Amino acid sequence: MKLSLNHFSIRTTDLAASSRFYSDMLGLTVGPRPNFPFPGIWMYGGDHADVANAVVHLIGIDPDNPEGLKAYLGDIDVAKLQGSGAVDHIAFFSEGLAAMMDRVTALGATARHRTVPSIGLHQMFLDDPSGVVIELNYPAAEAVGLTFPA
Repeated sequence: MKLSLNHFSIRTTDLAASSRFYSDMLGLTVGPRPNFPFPGIWMYGGDHADVANAVVHLIGIDPDNPEGLKAYLGDIDVAKLQGSGAVDHIAFFSEGLAAMMDRVTALGATARHRTVPSIGLHQMFLDDPSGVVIELNYPAAEAVGLTFPA
């Protein structure tokens, strides 16, 4: 059996803030989404014609009409929708570390950095509006000469 990650879904009480984060911070774009019985946005990392590029599925919670979501995916207590739960983080390979650091600063966000020399990787960790940790992996060579916050 061969597996590859297709997408991850986040239930959020602030669909607009989550969409802005994945768009402004990660450069994903809003694309087509099936007409599910609950609000949501699919964020694409490539051509919108290929549903495999819809790497982030944002699931909105409509407090005035939660039944569509409950019937389709099941009910979850809204109080439990902060952070990653048992999932520690979600990671993407990326390039353009210096430009991303500038973007993080311009958006007023904070990031945590680690370099893993044994595998030639520099990691940047960000928190989305729901507290989900997003890891961006860059070639370690891109980190040479850059200054990282303590």
